[in-house]
This record gives sequence, C-alpha cells and structure tokens, in this order.
Amino acid sequence: MILDRLENAAAYQAIHPRLRQAFEFLRSTDLAQLALGRHDVDSDDVFALVQEFRTKPDAEGFWESHRKYIDVQYVVAGVERMGYANLATLAVRNDYDPDKDLLVLDGSGDYLTVSAGMFTIFAPQDAHMPCLAVGESTKVRKVVVKVAV
Repeated sequence: MILDRLENAAAYQAIHPRLRQAFEFLRSTDLAQLALGRHDVDSDDVFALVQEFRTKPDAEGFWESHRKYIDVQYVVAGVERMGYANLATLAVRNDYDPDKDLLVLDGSGDYLTVSAGMFTIFAPQDAHMPCLAVGESTKVRKVVVKVAV
C-alpha cells in the first residue's frame, strides 16, 4: 500500500510498467469535469472509474481486494478515510468473484485519511476499505484507475 500526493507519482512508476499510463492519465485529464463512469486508457489493461459518493460510517464499509488489478485511487475533491490490511491477516467472507475481480474479507486493519490531491496504490495483497467518512459524511469525487497485473 502506498499513500502520496500526485506530484510525487513519478517515484512509483517503476513498480509496474502500466503505472506510468495511470499517472499520466491522472495528471493530463481534467478530472473535475470528466463524466462519471468508465474511461479506457489502454483497453482492459488500464482504465479509470470516475465516482462521486457520500462517505459512509465504518460499520457500512467492508474489506476488499482484487487479483487482476492494482487500484490507484485518487481523490479529486473531498476527503475520505480508507482502511488497509495485508490480505494474509484477514478471513475470507465470500469466495472470490472473478467477474467482479472482488474478494470480500473480514477482520481489522489500519486507517488513513486521503485528501484531495492524494492517491493510494493497493496491490493484490493489499486489502482495503474505501469510502469511509472522516467525521461527518461528505461528498467525494474520486478516480480509481485499474491497472492490470
């Protein structure tokens, strides 16, 4: 798991060859005006999901991980709390769904605050719980770039 600001993204591009495309998309696109939904960067290898939502209490969140994709989660506007735990420390709640690339888990982990201009990188071994409120529920605009492993 990595947390940093977008201006420092170049430091992480060597982790995976497709991360460069993900960060170039985030830096070169007017993310505040981009329509909600999916935007292909490089077909199914790199694509962005533009989301707007209200943050939720911890009790409504759930731990998730993905096997086919690395998540680069960039907060465009607002602030959210995200949970992080190593996959090996959690218990499987539901079997892996290959169509959704989703594994739902139970357990506990650590939490971090992600403000506008910041991104996280969650690799397949990184379980995460996104969209949580920092205090009161607020509106967040976020872009999740899915990078095929």
